[in-house]
Amino acid sequence: MQREAAVTIFERGAPGRRAFQCPDLDVPAVDPAALLPAHLLRAHEPRLPEVSEPELVRHYVRLSKRNFDLDSGFYPLGSCTMKHNPRLHERVAALPGHARLHPLQDPERAQGALELMWNLQQALAEIAGLPHVSLQPSAGSHGELAGLLLTRAYHEDRGQTRHKVLTPDTAHGTNPATVTMAGFQVVALATNPDGGIDLDDLRAKADEDVACLMLTNPNTLGLFDANIVQIAEIVHGVGATLYYDGANLNAVMGLSRPGDMGFDIVHFNLHKSFTQPHGGGGPGSGPIAVSQRIAPYLPLPVLVRDADGRFDLDDGGGVAEGPEPQIAERAVTAEAPIGERMGIVASRNGTRPGSQSIGRLRGFQGNYGCFVRAYAYICSLGADGLKDASETAVLNANYLLARLRQHGVAEYLPLAYGQLCLHEFVLSGGPMKRELGLKTLDLAKRLLDHGFHPPTVYFPLLVEEALMVEPTETETRETLDAFADAIAAILREAAEDPEIARNAPYTTPVRRLDEVAAAKNPVIRQELK
Repeated sequence: MQREAAVTIFERGAPGRRAFQCPDLDVPAVDPAALLPAHLLRAHEPRLPEVSEPELVRHYVRLSKRNFDLDSGFYPLGSCTMKHNPRLHERVAALPGHARLHPLQDPERAQGALELMWNLQQALAEIAGLPHVSLQPSAGSHGELAGLLLTRAYHEDRGQTRHKVLTPDTAHGTNPATVTMAGFQVVALATNPDGGIDLDDLRAKADEDVACLMLTNPNTLGLFDANIVQIAEIVHGVGATLYYDGANLNAVMGLSRPGDMGFDIVHFNLHKSFTQPHGGGGPGSGPIAVSQRIAPYLPLPVLVRDADGRFDLDDGGGVAEGPEPQIAERAVTAEAPIGERMGIVASRNGTRPGSQSIGRLRGFQGNYGCFVRAYAYICSLGADGLKDASETAVLNANYLLARLRQHGVAEYLPLAYGQLCLHEFVLSGGPMKRELGLKTLDLAKRLLDHGFHPPTVYFPLLVEEALMVEPTETETRETLDAFADAIAAILREAAEDPEIARNAPYTTPVRRLDEVAAAKNPVIRQELK
């Protein structure tokens, strides 16, 4: 079945077939022309597939089986945290009060949802070690953009126009992309021999034109930068903000907090660290946590709670209940930041919005289903459970690394930096390419024939023939052993006949594609006959 040529749903069925029949209209009929502008009305009925329900179900089930998925196999995609998604969370998110909540529901009639969001903000604030949270961003990259917009607002509020954002050469690809999208200039920082930021390079490039340093800790090499306090001092010393990319938060939950390291802004990937089905474009959620000095610029509306414990979405008219901000006392002069001159005050997880806010980041309040699943995960595990999850993720990664060394894999795939790792590690396939004639891509494709999704390949860019492996905490010892055995078997096979891996995969619905041709000449539309 998997070798059958795939067809679209439009190529199935026959005229007159139906999977569903609408009930008779039980409200007065209204002419669409009376409701919609003429240019929005269709001239012709849309061409829709005409299929029966069995055809419809089988079509999409077949397509789903052509993909590799986490429910059927190990998915060690580095920096993607493909951990198991507990079914309990799916059941909770599917409850009618969550799944059928309309986004335009009046806040007065959505108190349960708002309370869940409020409690999630409180939990994320504690995990990050920062007092203020916005749930609006829809993904990690969206959280990055929010962080840089907040940074711009912060500097402009002080009468400064800064142009540069520092990013390490190990940074996730979204970091430099987001910097450019936000209108800043990317300045790359070198990596030292230990896999952390080169402090001399940072000192040389940190000046008063730098708006922010975007940093992942642990970084994409799976290493915690022990110089983080010194890095924060250098960045803050030139008046810049320190931004934490939360992509690798799964390594440190309950163990260390970005706010305690000196970070001003943090984004979370709820769909990664807090167990959501993700990949293929969504849905995701990238909330941000910020320090006190960044809070006045948070996006609107903010979630607030009044003295009676009622929740609301405040787009400029109210003040959230909570402790007064800790701001050093000084005279408010004409030179003071706009926020102080206007009397804007901030409180825990809520701000009185005003002209300082960067405004809305999206329609409505975020991907609510992701909030439900993340909150269910946090409640299920508790503080000790989150810490245990991170410790187990680190243990699994180091166990797998040790098993690969036992198999002699390090001869061809040595660890790029260091001797141990946190939640993930990066191997270099340079020796494998030179001695066996096998590229990292060949190894990745051959792993599919062994029933494993390949790790991330060719990233980070500073590692030759990089292979980034993140096993997560939800995989068993037996699975990790089987993966290590598969890597070793592929290398032994390549020593005898490298052509086998070079032509892999053999068991997938589609054989190896010409990725260069696909990128240069993508087929993105299909003409209907």
